[in-house]
Amino acid sequence: MSLPRPTSNPLPWNPAIWVLLLGFWLGGGGLAQVTLDFADLYSQVTVRGIEFSPRLKALNGQRVSMTGWMAPPLKPKLDFFVLTKVPLATCPFCSTAADWPPDIVLVIMPKGQEAKPTTRCIRVTGRLDIGVKEDSQTGFVSLVRIYADRVEEVP
Repeated sequence: MSLPRPTSNPLPWNPAIWVLLLGFWLGGGGLAQVTLDFADLYSQVTVRGIEFSPRLKALNGQRVSMTGWMAPPLKPKLDFFVLTKVPLATCPFCSTAADWPPDIVLVIMPKGQEAKPTTRCIRVTGRLDIGVKEDSQTGFVSLVRIYADRVEEVP
């Protein structure tokens, strides 16, 4: 015996809408991010250089979160810094794209905000951007960037 279906439903039951709303709610209002690890950045090294991994290419333009270490600052005003896989004592960023180490990411702070120098492990969250890019003011070249909206020390 089956129960009769109500003829009027105050809430429409469209599973796709409810799944979307649940994902939006659980993901922080559309600000969900994917955790990206340094091992996810590149797939191989060839004579032409390092190649972006398929995962990194798929995440380009999306919101990601990475954990690492702030490289020693290049200048007093920290409107950008380098995120590294391990703590470093020297600047890994003073190279060309051909010499770009495979375990660093350039982090660009929002306009008008600066990062606070730290020697502790940090988590960076923001929009991922990949491809060779030269900063017009500093001349620095980067392959992988995160336009940060959040930088926090990891407890």
